[in-house]
Amino acid sequence: MTVSRPQPKPGILDIAAYVPGKSGAKGAKVHKLSSNESPIGSSQKAVEAYKAAASALELYPDGAATLLRNAIASRFGLKAENIVCGAGSDELLQLIAHAYLSPGDEAIYSQYGFLVYPIAIQSNGATAVVAPETDYLADVDAILARVTARTRIVFLANPNNPTGRYLPFSEVKRLHAGLPPHVLLVLDAAYAEYVRRNDYEAGIELVATAENVVMTRTYSKIFGLAALRLGWAYCPAHVADVLNRVRGPFNISAPAIAAGVAAIEDHDFVERAVAHNEQWLPWVTRELTSLGLEVTPSVGNFVLVHFPHTDKHNAHAADAFLQEHGFVVRRMDAYGLPAALRITVGTEEANRGLVSCLRDFLS
Repeated sequence: MTVSRPQPKPGILDIAAYVPGKSGAKGAKVHKLSSNESPIGSSQKAVEAYKAAASALELYPDGAATLLRNAIASRFGLKAENIVCGAGSDELLQLIAHAYLSPGDEAIYSQYGFLVYPIAIQSNGATAVVAPETDYLADVDAILARVTARTRIVFLANPNNPTGRYLPFSEVKRLHAGLPPHVLLVLDAAYAEYVRRNDYEAGIELVATAENVVMTRTYSKIFGLAALRLGWAYCPAHVADVLNRVRGPFNISAPAIAAGVAAIEDHDFVERAVAHNEQWLPWVTRELTSLGLEVTPSVGNFVLVHFPHTDKHNAHAADAFLQEHGFVVRRMDAYGLPAALRITVGTEEANRGLVSCLRDFLS
């Protein structure tokens, strides 16, 4: 057979491309509630550090991101040498898959897990294995039941996006205990800072005591630096060594490093972000529930809202109605949840306006 143009390696064209949340029309008053971004903006200290870094844009950044790793290590009591920084936690998830997956391997993620997981798995020639969830919550037994001799990675978002639910640390430990030592457990804790539950642990303890656990974190959510694409992973030394071998030599920009250092040291900003979410997450949940909608309990900065299957009041019609009135939310069709919308907790104005708009839609 004659090939008329370059062809990607097998499996690439089977990948469903990730579609980010919509941003809305330019020039109109739009409340973007589709990407779980910070409703209170960014730390002013981070903004100032970013601007200051603009005076030396002709220079390469520190390829080891030393100042950033040291700041993260100081904030969480970690070893800086076990921290690897990336262009968002997305890049780190991709690097992990690239380093540890080959054709013929398998990697497991839960039914409503982050859509980057299957992309990372399939792009490296491995097979994505989906473990069903129970009540929109990852099921440890279902995950363990799907571990085979070919399993190399288990991805677990905790808390999970888009459901907002989380596994207590006891269940995460049970999952880890059931995995063979050669299987890498990747704990994606992008929303960890929002969780205020005594039975939750982001993954630091497991990484510190095991050889096969990695925790990833992001600056895109509570720190309000989504535009800079900044994330980090805490790893056993041997995993950090592997990731540093395969990442780009200057994968974090100098302005991002500077802003990241300032953001993680700005404790007041983080506490304001937490306080805002603790006030408005239950408010949004309560108000949407009072409209007769089912809301999955969330510990993140968003809610998964389930709509009736009727033609008039279904999720697709609600999404269209909200867009017409300047509220951009996230459709869940790609997750196999066409009857649901994911809605970010926004500013007070956005939250009150959204509820009022949905009340009109349902009336």
